[in-house]
Amino acid sequence: MRGNHVSQPATDAEIRQGLAEILEEIADVDPANATDDKSFTDDLEVDSLSMVEVVMAAQDRFGVEIPDEDVQQLKTVGDAVSYISKRQK
Repeated sequence: MRGNHVSQPATDAEIRQGLAEILEEIADVDPANATDDKSFTDDLEVDSLSMVEVVMAAQDRFGVEIPDEDVQQLKTVGDAVSYISKRQK
């Protein structure tokens, strides 16, 4: 886990790995399945309550704000990686 949020922005690979770890902890998703093309709801079976927890953990981990209206647009792991990558730079 990254120490502080003001150092270097996380790379896409680091974001992807971080999301995989968060998904494993919160929703019991195998990290190997958390690939860019996977839908949070359809493929990874993350329910709405777990998604709220995933978003909160991602905000803390990567130091970004993800407003509720934006969460609805994050359909896949790849969507979330791109969103976080753009917001932290």
